[in-house]
Amino acid sequence: MTTKSATNGDHQQFSHGISLGEATRTWAKIAALSFGGPAGQIAVMHRLLVEEKRWIGEERFLHALNYCMLLPGPEAQQLAIYIGWLLHRTKGGLIAGTLFVLPGFLAILALSYVYVLLGHVPLVEGLFFGLKAAVLAVVVQAVVRVGSRALKNGSMRMIAAIAFVAIFFLGAPFPLIILAAGIAGYAGGRLGLRAFQGGASHGQAGGTIVHDRDTALGEQLPAHARPKPGWSIRMALTLLILWLAPVLALYLILGPDDVFTRIAGFFSQMAVVTFGGAYAVLAYVAQEAVGTFGWLRPGEMLDGLGMAETTPGPLIMVTQFVGFLAAFRDAGTLNPLAAATLGAILTTWVTFVPCFLWIFAGAPFIERMRGNRALSAALTAITAAVVGVILNLALWFAIHTLFREVKRVATVDLPVLASVNPPALLLSAAALVAVLRFKAGILTVLGTCAAAGAAYMLL
Repeated sequence: MTTKSATNGDHQQFSHGISLGEATRTWAKIAALSFGGPAGQIAVMHRLLVEEKRWIGEERFLHALNYCMLLPGPEAQQLAIYIGWLLHRTKGGLIAGTLFVLPGFLAILALSYVYVLLGHVPLVEGLFFGLKAAVLAVVVQAVVRVGSRALKNGSMRMIAAIAFVAIFFLGAPFPLIILAAGIAGYAGGRLGLRAFQGGASHGQAGGTIVHDRDTALGEQLPAHARPKPGWSIRMALTLLILWLAPVLALYLILGPDDVFTRIAGFFSQMAVVTFGGAYAVLAYVAQEAVGTFGWLRPGEMLDGLGMAETTPGPLIMVTQFVGFLAAFRDAGTLNPLAAATLGAILTTWVTFVPCFLWIFAGAPFIERMRGNRALSAALTAITAAVVGVILNLALWFAIHTLFREVKRVATVDLPVLASVNPPALLLSAAALVAVLRFKAGILTVLGTCAAAGAAYMLL
């Protein structure tokens, strides 16, 4: 279904008939509809790009998704960058990836202003009280969903259990857990062990499969998508400079102890080591931002996640709220709101620029990865470990949501049982029943709990 335009060099492309303007409008629509975490966002992209518009086929979509799941960072945004690049080269990838983040950034920035300026108004306190209960239910639902898909045998369940014990009881660093799981999975794949042979399909259950040959892009690989080491090196160097130059400048100008330097350094590190999706990342961010840096309190981490759940874009946008509060509370000579805004922008920049780097540098070479059993096995083991990490996050959220007092014993936060919060317990239980028993939508649960929390505070 595709023909090739007769240009030369890097400008050779397929005339698939999809204008950049039409693609931009479609990416804006996807961004506006991208609620519900990575699963919902990927489903929206699949429905629009594969099923409705038939720009790409099922095989190409899943191959791109599998690659993105091997990368650190938000796989849904990386998938958008990948497909945007596949359709319209570098410009298409930049547009798709930027639009995927922009609505959520603006929405969370506005909510952050409300939070710091009006957070002690009973109505606003009630809204966030209700959101905490709903977020706890959503995280438990994520444990169930990911676990049912990933823990298919005893070996995977053992990896999940070890990951949970390591992070919850031993305080092991999240990156180390993921690295160990990846190495174990890679070794299992190389040895041909059946327990490590993946994996969950990301395809849609039922329905007609849209094959690559029946789409606008077709089966052939566009000329710009073929590996060109020179282009990849240029793009990698450009993006590395855009990403790390601000970090180095802050370090040299403000010093290592300044809040902006710490924000840039921490979230740059996070962009490299955070595999396994948003909920796994949040466990790592909460552990460091709350426990190590003291940028915010545990309940505020839940408030930020509530913001990210109720706005479009990746759930990892919650990091923007963390950077906002960190700079707001350590503004130095700056106006606190101005410092907070700069903190939010800096956090978003160092979190998402690396996503473009991973795609533009690696995507042209992924055809060589197709069918690589060892890499697939590594992903399978990492996904199992992520279940244990998300379980840790769910337990951490539950302790800080349902109890008013928490005590630290060794490396573990334990609740003071006498400090249980009955309204929070009741609302969280209702939210859990709604999502697990009645399969209520995330936005419905979030909205209902927020309204209930507001009513409780006002009464």
